[in-house]
Amino acid sequence: MAKRVLILGAAGRDFHNFNVFFKANKEYKVVGFTATQIPDIEGRLYPKELAGRLYPEGIKIYPEDELETLIKKLKVDICVFSYSDVSHEYVMHITSRCIASGADFWLLGPESTMIKSKKPVISVCAVRTGCGKSQTSRKIAKILKEKGKKVAVIRHPMPYGDLRKQIVQKFKTFKDLDKYNCTIEEREEYEPHLRYGFIVFAGVDYEKILKEAEKIADVILWDGGNNDLPFYKPDLHIVVTDPLRAGHEERYHPGEANLRMADVAVINKVDSAPIEKVNILRENIRRLNPEAIIVESASPIFVKDGYKIRNKKVCVVEDGPTLTHGEMNFGAGYVAALKFGAKEIVSPKPYAVRSIKQTFDKYPQVELVLPAMGYGKKQIRDLQETLNKVPCDVVIGATPIDLSKVVRINKPVVRVIYELEEIGKPDLEDVINTFLKKL
Repeated sequence: MAKRVLILGAAGRDFHNFNVFFKANKEYKVVGFTATQIPDIEGRLYPKELAGRLYPEGIKIYPEDELETLIKKLKVDICVFSYSDVSHEYVMHITSRCIASGADFWLLGPESTMIKSKKPVISVCAVRTGCGKSQTSRKIAKILKEKGKKVAVIRHPMPYGDLRKQIVQKFKTFKDLDKYNCTIEEREEYEPHLRYGFIVFAGVDYEKILKEAEKIADVILWDGGNNDLPFYKPDLHIVVTDPLRAGHEERYHPGEANLRMADVAVINKVDSAPIEKVNILRENIRRLNPEAIIVESASPIFVKDGYKIRNKKVCVVEDGPTLTHGEMNFGAGYVAALKFGAKEIVSPKPYAVRSIKQTFDKYPQVELVLPAMGYGKKQIRDLQETLNKVPCDVVIGATPIDLSKVVRINKPVVRVIYELEEIGKPDLEDVINTFLKKL
């Protein structure tokens, strides 16, 4: 009889693992997905249009909180862990819960899950959320464009809506963001690429997505999510690290695997991290992956109207995932508030409503800044209400998008933008030149 499988996920890696390993495999029967990390993604159905002929009724998605009950109720033989940016200890606690309930525990590796492209693939991944993948990806895309290469950016999935409408998504203009009803989190990843004229692909079925991207591209650029592994087999694997969280590169899954596989390790934020932390990170990279090329970089901030911050009470809005499961307690907006002389950074925590209050309760390390949570219309409304209740003079928006286009804010907004800037040699252009010569 087919082994009964429960895939533990967060609406991304889990669907990919199903599509490439289990979908047409009669040795296994997937009896459900579980969901965590992202609000309101459980209770849905992985639709029959995506699940294939072996699953004519689709596959149910359950809350991970019910794991032990589900293993017994669904008679699960194997639990397959399929999400990212969690500590090794966390993974082993989940393992213990599965084993104690009578199921085997699996982690699928690159040979089982990576798709081979007809075109060269450069992957940009990280050891943690919030290391600086996005600005690294943008820098690489610009370098390739300057060298006459057509680039297709394929982004790690964020399918939080109707999965049947998200099988293959192609973003060419800002209007496409509205067409696909993108969340704040999706806009943060897609909008900066569109601003520079790059086409972005995303969705659920990454074999179909790749075929579409290959039609227009000389080079596929995989823009990773969280600290997950690439979905495509990379010809050049670049992994971004963060000295502000030195040590995390060997304590989080699958970030450590990413670093051990890397061709290039980028040490970002060397301008804002203590030198002793940078040295610790450099030594750890050398120990875990002696063959990796090390590129050092900064993430300088650019503030157009910095004078509006001086002597003002400010509310700082930062990238959501960096603060939540990324476990940071500040970001570029907080740095800008200090740099430009804010009179006071007003904590938004006492004014948070509904889902935003739940976010603060779940991630107690966040105190002085507001995570830009917007995984759906209700949460965007909660974010708007919270922001407008905070008694401040100015909002500092340090997300990759212009928040005022998504949220109606009753105060002036000062935007903070950050880009990657390499320090010394080798730099990313050296890396890309060598890569192109090999091709």
